[in-house]
Amino acid sequence: MNKLFFTVAFVSLLALSIGTIHAQSEQQIRSDLQKKLGSNAKIKSVSPSPIAGVYEVLVGNEVFYTDTNSKYLIQGDIIEIATGKNLTEQKQADLNRIKWSELNPANALKAVRGNGSRQLAVFSDPNCGYCKRLDKSLQQLDNVTIYTYLIPILSPDSAQKSKQIWCSADPQKTYIDWMINGIAPSGKSDCTTPLDKNMAFAKTYGITGTPTIFFTDGSRFPGAAQITDIEKKLSSLKQ
Repeated sequence: MNKLFFTVAFVSLLALSIGTIHAQSEQQIRSDLQKKLGSNAKIKSVSPSPIAGVYEVLVGNEVFYTDTNSKYLIQGDIIEIATGKNLTEQKQADLNRIKWSELNPANALKAVRGNGSRQLAVFSDPNCGYCKRLDKSLQQLDNVTIYTYLIPILSPDSAQKSKQIWCSADPQKTYIDWMINGIAPSGKSDCTTPLDKNMAFAKTYGITGTPTIFFTDGSRFPGAAQITDIEKKLSSLKQ
């Protein structure tokens, strides 16, 4: 019994020691890499990758890899051959995910078609050509609620148009009239708007381009995604 107890205790101590060594190693890699990359690169974490001797490095919301000596910074995908899974892509998707509950519908334009059961959110700039293309495509969706968050990031005129859209008598109609029909917004632009809140949200979650789409599971589609891909994603979610 004493021998068994000693063996179990030794194995437990060994496992704890190995874990401590790994933690120290990861911390050292992070420290060394941070010095080499400079203060502009904000390293969030360093952790073992599925490949022995290779570590996953999170810089902001980007995934990189490095060796145990921090000599190389590797940019690329790790694909598990047995399953065909792109592990880097999965990690990147998780990093870009948000909590749907953190979106405030009061700060968005709202369009409801059909029963409105399926939901998505779009961050849009009124001077964004790809946003206009996306808005035209979204007209094909039924039984959907679309929340549009205006973030004027392209030009000073984007801010002016966003304010005019939000301050109009029917902001959603004014938005669609401009984005799809080319009818420029006019009228006052001095009402209280949520634009600053939307910009702050975009900055917090790394939304640097428009359009950016979010779904109720928190996943995002950057750019003017194909309507078939959007429909497929919506169909996969339990609304």
